[in-house]
Amino acid sequence: MTEDLLERKEGRVTILTMNRPDRLNAMSGDMLDALVESLNRLADDNDTGCLILTGAGRGFCAGGDVKAMAEGNEFADTTMEGKARALRAKMETSRLLHEMPKPTIAMVRGPVAGAGLSLALACDMRVASDTMRMTSAFANVGYSGDFGGSYFLTRLVGTSKARELYFTADKIDAQEALALGIVNKVVPDDQLESETMAMADKMANGPRIALGYMKRNMNAAETGTLSDCLDLEAWHHTRTGMTDDHKEAARAFVEKRRPVFKGQ
Repeated sequence: MTEDLLERKEGRVTILTMNRPDRLNAMSGDMLDALVESLNRLADDNDTGCLILTGAGRGFCAGGDVKAMAEGNEFADTTMEGKARALRAKMETSRLLHEMPKPTIAMVRGPVAGAGLSLALACDMRVASDTMRMTSAFANVGYSGDFGGSYFLTRLVGTSKARELYFTADKIDAQEALALGIVNKVVPDDQLESETMAMADKMANGPRIALGYMKRNMNAAETGTLSDCLDLEAWHHTRTGMTDDHKEAARAFVEKRRPVFKGQ
């Protein structure tokens, strides 16, 4: 693990912190490699029920390291094909956040821009501090965009607004992001950690197998037909009905108590 990415666990919640606060957590190669490794591992970690992605210091993530761009040091390979392959490998972070079978939450404060915004959008939910300011930023540096931002933003706000935010790179604050449905909740900055942890802890200690299948259903609903979704729901609903968590919840309902889920 590199110092550019920190990992800690609180109960069944794992927190990954992008750790380059002196550069507003601008992405480094080491950070992205560590993210890919950590997300692959945590996707299969039975002790992790929910994952939080955040940034150290006063910002979430400024995206790519513009200083490295200016120096031509983003990629070791100098061919177009080599650069594209290297970039695509690092972009697995977004797919893993979106597809891993457990909830992912971006805990966002201060500036979030470019590929940093893409990572936040790749998470299932976003809790924002009232200090948050976000921008697609790509137009400002002559890039078209990466890490899936165009995919996620279009699905969140619709194609017209997504294009506006990409083409203009306009900055929006936390309240506008909330009104657009980009973030799920806005809280005072001094309550960001506690509010995000409360949300994460509730899901992490929920019926984890069922939540994983819910996520698969929701992802399929973004691109599939109604018939496809009904087929998946039938299989997944039947599967989760066979879990110990479902049986525990049914007993708890009859006994008028809260269920104790074990992720089995």
